[in-house]
Amino acid sequence: MNAPLSHPPKTDIRDGVTPFMAQYLTAKASQPDAVLFFRMGDFYELFFEDAERVAAAIGLTLTKRGKHLGEDIAMCGMPHHAAEGYIARLIRQGFKVAICEQMEDPAEAKKRGSKAIVRRDIVRVVTPGTLTEDSLLDARGANRLAAVAIRRGRAAVAVVELSAGAVDCVVCEVGDLGATLAAFRPSEVLVTDKLYSDPQLQGALDGSGGAVQALASAVAEPAAAAGRVARLYGVASLDGFGAFEEAEVSALGLIAAYLETTQAGRVPALSPPRRSGDAGFLAIDPATRLSLEIDRTQRGEREGSLLACIDRTATSGGARALAERIARPLRDPAAINDGLDAVEWLLERRGLRRDLRDGLKASADVARAAARLALGRGGPRDLAAIRTGLTVAEGIAGLFTVSPDPLTGPPARIVGCLDRLTLAPDVARLMLDLAEGLAEEPPHLARDGGFVRPGFRPELDAARTLRDDSRRVVADLEARAVTESGVPFKVKHNAVLGYFLETTAKHAEPLFRAGPESPFIHRQTLAAQVRFTTVELSELDAKISQAGHRALAMEGETFELWRQTVQALAMPLQAVADALAELDATAALAEWAEEVGAVRPVVDDSRIFVVEAGRHPVVEAAVKRAGDPFTPNDCKLDGDGHGCARLSIVTGPNMAGKSTFLRQNALLVVLAQGGCFVPAKSMRLGVVDRLFSRVGAGDDLARGRSTFMMEMVETAAILTQATPQSFIVLDEIGRGTATYDGLAIAWACAEALHDVNRSRTLFATHYHELARLEERLDHVCNLSMRAREWNGELVFLHEAAPGAADRSYGVQVAKLAGVPATVVTRARAVLDRLETEKAAQGRLDDLPLFAVAEPPPPPMKSAVDDAVASLDPDALTPREALEALYRLKGLAK
Repeated sequence: MNAPLSHPPKTDIRDGVTPFMAQYLTAKASQPDAVLFFRMGDFYELFFEDAERVAAAIGLTLTKRGKHLGEDIAMCGMPHHAAEGYIARLIRQGFKVAICEQMEDPAEAKKRGSKAIVRRDIVRVVTPGTLTEDSLLDARGANRLAAVAIRRGRAAVAVVELSAGAVDCVVCEVGDLGATLAAFRPSEVLVTDKLYSDPQLQGALDGSGGAVQALASAVAEPAAAAGRVARLYGVASLDGFGAFEEAEVSALGLIAAYLETTQAGRVPALSPPRRSGDAGFLAIDPATRLSLEIDRTQRGEREGSLLACIDRTATSGGARALAERIARPLRDPAAINDGLDAVEWLLERRGLRRDLRDGLKASADVARAAARLALGRGGPRDLAAIRTGLTVAEGIAGLFTVSPDPLTGPPARIVGCLDRLTLAPDVARLMLDLAEGLAEEPPHLARDGGFVRPGFRPELDAARTLRDDSRRVVADLEARAVTESGVPFKVKHNAVLGYFLETTAKHAEPLFRAGPESPFIHRQTLAAQVRFTTVELSELDAKISQAGHRALAMEGETFELWRQTVQALAMPLQAVADALAELDATAALAEWAEEVGAVRPVVDDSRIFVVEAGRHPVVEAAVKRAGDPFTPNDCKLDGDGHGCARLSIVTGPNMAGKSTFLRQNALLVVLAQGGCFVPAKSMRLGVVDRLFSRVGAGDDLARGRSTFMMEMVETAAILTQATPQSFIVLDEIGRGTATYDGLAIAWACAEALHDVNRSRTLFATHYHELARLEERLDHVCNLSMRAREWNGELVFLHEAAPGAADRSYGVQVAKLAGVPATVVTRARAVLDRLETEKAAQGRLDDLPLFAVAEPPPPPMKSAVDDAVASLDPDALTPREALEALYRLKGLAK
């Protein structure tokens, strides 16, 4: 799951090693599982096995330099300014990277002695879940670090998005860990070493998609964990955040300990943990997410997913908010309808929505900029992003007129956003300072200078003037000296005297006669020239030589002051960023709804699922791009069985649209509970607690599971976890084994879902015999995807109609797929023969599995049974017993 450990040769650092190598080995020993980027001047160098592994991973040139304990030292490196690109490539391959920087100027080290080495220390450990740089992050996707803990039979998942400062904590049952982790899609998952080796959690950890890191179990002990979390937030206790369960404290403690290590003491600006139980969100396990391609396709790409299809956001923060909305749909009808109210309100106000989206397009990523600045990794451009974001927030708040009438004013969700966009006095003062003092287009790094506007700090302007306009300043002083003295001076400069006034010996005579009262001080006499200075010129000389350094130092002071202000205001800045993101996501959903003709779903506490003219959003977009129409379909299910079926058996040929129909209705559930409008004529949804999808085939050869085994594992999970409030789509259960085995499994699963789980279910199959369940079970109906033969060709109508399909048209589909004509002809002949032979027409009513089971007939007694029953062992003599034994043996023959 992770990159292999990388260690230098084991040695005692006191055992005959150079001071430099001792310094390296000490740094490496502190982070043995990370590759160490060791700063040497303008380069990062790697040594020993680190160099060998990194060179092989990203194609660096591997060299050798010097010896250690008699062996050559492998080495590779890169310029420090290019390191981010190399780090990104290593992180994608699962490595951790420790950054060891020079902590002092080499000149300072030399003051301690000619052989003294520069002091170095690890300033950061870069891991997949702790990235903050824009160049390493997906702007439109969250990058999360998760931690899992289990205490007293309860599980908790703590999640931090370090790049934005958001923290979540979810308590769930142990069996729901997979679905909870998959909802967050963490880049990295922390567990204790005990849980890391627990085979029962292997599936949940693997399904998260993140690199898994094991920490010592002692780190997750509640008492120690609570102390670490309190230190992380700078509070005396966690009581102000709520009553945490032990599992929550342990999970948060794992994150706090990991951040202490990877951030080398820097404290990130984190919002208080948002606590929620698993009951607040729709549970979607990893297999279902993959099957439905909610936020990633089965190839792992964003393009082609539901999220990519509906994303019309204007900002990166809005894109992340929309992704979370889709990844973690709500379960509370009131909260869902609050979101739908906001979308509907903006949908009805096209002009306001246009102005809002235009304003958002000019915004910046305030959350990530503030997080970087708080960690000391930001630059002037991050300050510019905060300035821009706050300016946009102020402008957007002015677009809305809050009406006292709740019928015409904005709904509660939008009012809440507008409240957060109202800048507090301290935040407004920061925005004003940045507007007045920060350059329009600042440089990337603070050390480059030039980011403070002229006029913001008079002393800085003076230093810059000396630095940039020294010739003009010197010329002004020269002119004044000539005017005051009447001597034709020329200001010159050399490395010994610095700046000085020079004139001829003849013109210098009056100055010598002036005596000590003269402001002109004699410095040097040459053959034909005499050189003077003044107090003002001497001071000017010092100022000019130091002006550049002083200007950079003053800009650095200004930057640090702004950075500290941002760090102190991290919480209100994150609130502004969250409000902008939520408004963007809501406006984007309204824009998409208008674009595709989506409607507001009716969401309530019932067990109804009724869709009229529903459409698959992703497939519809694809066929429209190709210039083809999409065929909408109705679907009706009722968990209570009132008015329509609880379970629909869906039959029809391959390529007729069964899988699309199943996924379409499952995605409509995701959209509706995510607070989105749905592509349909109308929809009513009784809120769903768990969504299951078993559509498509796959295997897990690495864990020794065949396609059929994987199908059975996923089916078992559905049968054991689904509730009457769940929604299930199943496609071709039992197809991976023998015909009657598969039919038996499919039949039994359908009965269990109907009678035991009582979930709303769409059950697609090619076993047409299952159509008889409509007659046998109370709340089952048949649907078929219609197809017609026309002039020997198969035409798919993509319509779901009542009733069962009479044929699967497998041979015709094989022909469409390009199977050789000879094979198709032979297949048709065999099929005709099988369909006409009476022997091939199995009568299901005669099979015990599919008919009411008759009690078995009593077994017939044999002569041996009768003879044994007549014996009385206690009354037999030894001779009689032996004779009875021979008699029984004869009867058995």
